[in-house]
Amino acid sequence: MAEHITDEDRELLDELGVDTAPVAAGGRSPREQRIIAGFEEIERFVENQGRAPQHGEHGDIFERLYAVRLDRIRESAECREVLKELDTRGLLGSASHDSASIVEGERSDEDLLASLGLEPSPDNDITRLVHVRPREEIKAAEEVARRMPCEDFDAFQPLFEQVQRELNAGVRSTAKYEMKVEIKKGDLFIHDGQKALVADMGQEFTSEYERQNRRLRVIYDNGTESGYLLRSFQRALYKDPASRRILKTDPGPLFAGIEEEGDLATGYVYVLRSKSDHPFVSEHRSLIHKIGVTGGDVSSRIAGARKDPTYLLADVEIAATYKLANIDRKRLEALLHRFFSSARLDMELKDRFGLQVEPREWFLVPLSVIDETINKIKDGTISEHRYDPETGRITAI
Repeated sequence: MAEHITDEDRELLDELGVDTAPVAAGGRSPREQRIIAGFEEIERFVENQGRAPQHGEHGDIFERLYAVRLDRIRESAECREVLKELDTRGLLGSASHDSASIVEGERSDEDLLASLGLEPSPDNDITRLVHVRPREEIKAAEEVARRMPCEDFDAFQPLFEQVQRELNAGVRSTAKYEMKVEIKKGDLFIHDGQKALVADMGQEFTSEYERQNRRLRVIYDNGTESGYLLRSFQRALYKDPASRRILKTDPGPLFAGIEEEGDLATGYVYVLRSKSDHPFVSEHRSLIHKIGVTGGDVSSRIAGARKDPTYLLADVEIAATYKLANIDRKRLEALLHRFFSSARLDMELKDRFGLQVEPREWFLVPLSVIDETINKIKDGTISEHRYDPETGRITAI
């Protein structure tokens, strides 16, 4: 017999990436598979609602259907035997209801199915769950049920637009979601291909299974929102293979004029000017600059420039340098190159072997604009601006 898995064990296994979903053993008969499929629908209801399905007019048609089904499963020795090793939540218990214990006037499983426009099983057998929907259909229906139009989306749209600009500029980054990550108000995620904001968190409460939970308000960038329970949202993110956390990149002291104790020197941003005699370069020499980041000495890096297509096969001079401290060099270089991508130099050269090359780190940008850009990265406002190659200026977005 398989060892019983507690809710705490399940969370730990989720964090370790172990799939704890019940798996039907090999050799299951079609009858047993139908019993398991029907029980899994009830378990999904419990997972989303934090309680077992209940009888009564207060519940929707599906909850009442699940309640009737659970009663019948509990009353069936065969069903209990099939499900006993899969019942991780203790839903089976003992047969606490008989057919007469159902609320008077409560419709049967078949009546409920008929009201939904579905055909009941011809032989009235609990194992003939002809109304069990395919998993993809269930997932789609649950997703629709969780989402609703966000009436005050106008208040959130500017934030989503700002976040997208910051992602484009490299001010924000993304990381794979992990179950152990604590979710807080204001956190941003990518879920089902959409940006999602945790706009609010309700009061914490203890669920039927003695687990702490709370209701969330999650706003999506397509103008919808959902009222996930915290644990349900965590599971939804974990089960989405493309889900990501959206993080604010804290650059720290990007550029150190004076090194402070504890600072980790990480190199330089360098701006080079070419001495090439190429006609176009000669004509625009004061505007054409190579922008790069290095962890070593800049002079040593450019020593062999005349033999390297990266440097336009010509000597270069250092126009400016900015010392770095505590910064990811590759990320900063990517940020600078993206910011000036509209002004990238479109030029092809042949290397010493006659092969065509296209340098990618040269830009038609005045040195004063590069200096202004560095300052905007320092003060954290770079995502609010763009470079206009027509005017040669930085403009607000």
